Amino acid sequence: MTDELSVSGIECFAHHGVFDFEKREGQVFVVDLVLGIDTRPAAASDDLVDTVNYGTLVMDVKAAVESEPVDLIETVVQRIADTCLSDRRVEWARVTLHKPDAPIDATYSDVALTITRTRGNAHD
Repeated sequence: MTDELSVSGIECFAHHGVFDFEKREGQVFVVDLVLGIDTRPAAASDDLVDTVNYGTLVMDVKAAVESEPVDLIETVVQRIADTCLSDRRVEWARVTLHKPDAPIDATYSDVALTITRTRGNAHD
């Protein structure tokens, strides 16, 4: 059994997309995380060292999103999952990447991709 740690609405500014203007001008991306962790060690010790430091995690995720531009949100969301799973205490990560200003010639409210990765299938 695992517990779930959620962090929602992590706002990032990055230059991902298949169009040149997306890479040149950049846009906002928003990340939602749900991580499977065992919180019992931290509950018992009341020590930050025994759990996932979500402040540090948010900064690491933001850096991952804002790093090297790529074409596809699939690549970015996998990069985020890999970042989350780099902490050995994270058993699985469900990551949603929102691209609210995607260049679509229609009225819509959001484009989002959600993936779930576990320690055993991070790159599958």
